[in-house]
Amino acid sequence: MSEGPPPVSPCIGTCTLDPGSGYCLGCRRTIEEIAQWPRLDAAAKRRIIATLAERKHAPSARRLPPDTAQYSR
Repeated sequence: MSEGPPPVSPCIGTCTLDPGSGYCLGCRRTIEEIAQWPRLDAAAKRRIIATLAERKHAPSARRLPPDTAQYSR
């Protein structure tokens, strides 16, 4: 059973990292997630996308360390 094509990048062209949270102000991904995106499988991309909405509400003063191991194949 296929889940469809892999998600496209959530990048919106506003590529500026928030120094407090470590998230891109445009897409809310970490620099590690952005760098790994082309090499991730569809499931890993979906897991990242699932976290983006809640990151919009994360205080910028609270740096959440990226755990990119959970996204790698």
